[in-house]
Amino acid sequence: MSYIVTARKWRPMVFGDVVGQSHVTTTLRNAIATNRLHHAFIFSGPRGVGKTTTARILAKAINCLNPQDHNPDNTCELCTEITEGRSVHVFEIDGASNRGIEEIRSLRESVRYGPAKGKYKVYIIDEVHMLTKEAFNALLKTLEEPPPHIIFVFATTELHKVPLTILSRCQRFDFRRVTVQEITSRLQFIAQQETINIDNEALFLLAHKADGSMRDAQSLFDQVVSFCGTNIEAREITQALNIVDQELYFRVTTLIKSKDPQGMLSLVEEIMSKGYDFKEFVSGFIEHLRNMLIARSTGSVAFIEASETYKKKYQQDSAAFSEIDLMRLIKLATETDNAIRWNQQPRYRLEVALLQMQKMDSSIQIEQLVQRLNELQYKSNGASQEKSSVKEQELFNSSSAPSKSGGRVPPAALEKETHSFSVTMASEPSALYVPQKQPSISIQAARSTSAEPNISPVNPDEVLQKWSLFVNDARKQKIHVGTMLSESKLLDVKENRLKIGCPDDFHLETFKRNREFLFSLAEQVYGAKVRLEAIVAQSDMQEWNPSPQVEQAESTSAQPSPATMNLLYHPMTQLIIKEFGCEIIE
Repeated sequence: MSYIVTARKWRPMVFGDVVGQSHVTTTLRNAIATNRLHHAFIFSGPRGVGKTTTARILAKAINCLNPQDHNPDNTCELCTEITEGRSVHVFEIDGASNRGIEEIRSLRESVRYGPAKGKYKVYIIDEVHMLTKEAFNALLKTLEEPPPHIIFVFATTELHKVPLTILSRCQRFDFRRVTVQEITSRLQFIAQQETINIDNEALFLLAHKADGSMRDAQSLFDQVVSFCGTNIEAREITQALNIVDQELYFRVTTLIKSKDPQGMLSLVEEIMSKGYDFKEFVSGFIEHLRNMLIARSTGSVAFIEASETYKKKYQQDSAAFSEIDLMRLIKLATETDNAIRWNQQPRYRLEVALLQMQKMDSSIQIEQLVQRLNELQYKSNGASQEKSSVKEQELFNSSSAPSKSGGRVPPAALEKETHSFSVTMASEPSALYVPQKQPSISIQAARSTSAEPNISPVNPDEVLQKWSLFVNDARKQKIHVGTMLSESKLLDVKENRLKIGCPDDFHLETFKRNREFLFSLAEQVYGAKVRLEAIVAQSDMQEWNPSPQVEQAESTSAQPSPATMNLLYHPMTQLIIKEFGCEIIE
């Protein structure tokens, strides 16, 4: 007996043998069982997924002399004739070579005659989208009102090319791509029947290479058997089919992380020497990065089509990259895929892209960046405050020494000191609002810098009067903290505790990160130890409403005027307060 290729030898003979198309086969079996069979069907889908095979099984099932559970028995005379392709009741027409109007006119003449055997005459037109417009138009009337003994089955891979007038007269069935798992299971069954040893990794490579087509997978299986014999391993399949080794992709990501340009260029040379197609390599690398992103973002490999060995490797290697970095790599790889298609030097374009991936800096989340900036600013503020206290002590000692001896500062020294002060002030903003009527502000020296801090309770009036000063001081030192306070609301004042309402969790988190800074600033502004508490209080909730005590203080207190604020924050005023330890009394 002559050799028969696997795709023909193991062609499905009943509906249950069709792989991955249960939604089609179940519908057809039920239609046969209930005698609700349509007169025209159109099967659409990718190549090699079972469209023509299903049409043949349907033709045998409706004409079988001894049907078994609405499946053909494949032993009767009619089933045997259809299987061998010599039936006078089933006509398989190639739409690509019989696409003219004359062929369709001949078909119209033949449909008038009933079958000599069986119940139906079945016309299977493959690649029906290849028919001309005139041929489709000639078929319309026959397709709309065919004789009761005629059934049409159209198969196409490009459904969008079929006129809507044809589609509206047919029952449409969309065939799906066969999954890798389904192809693997079917090939494993065939290998067992043929007594061929093949490992799981090799089966996965064949199924992945087939790209959803069962017929392609079976053809590749025949090719590999011819190359390897009855013992097939994954390494031999990569050689026989020139499939890019999966290990190369893992080596690329490792080199990207290690930033080794020499190793990366050597890898491109290896790809070139093995004869891999650069376009195919980049497409596979995009899929590789996608698998790493899935493993990194979900922590699962359920959505990854790979062998168990590589699934574990994806989980391990993906931990070295952040999700954002993987997305950036996918974007660059996709751009490279589009560029290589038209590039005259694809190798150089690939080398540049891989080196760019190596030079990419790691991404950082904005929350982490803000936290680091806050930590650095907090450290710098602590150092500057320490230096400032040392300067103040030196200035105090130098200024108090002449007073103890009863001496007087020489005019030359005073002039020199005044000149130095004027130079320092030149760097400050000079455009200030000058009011026509100056408010009266008296400055009283503090009692003693060594005295115990005031622990007397603060009243709401004083809190509200100085709240805007507190917010402005915070904004000057840390602008994001001042913004947080300005967008929040003072809710209650009780026994040196200020309760602040934050509009959302982000503001509350900013408050928590800068708690010590706010406590220190509040003590400076209010002249007493004040404890701040913050909660999340939405504007439409009861907690957002201030306490009656604060509301009364708000109604009776007046906010400082713009002139007062300008004078208060004048550099000279701030210098006097800082050098002499004064406080403002309104």
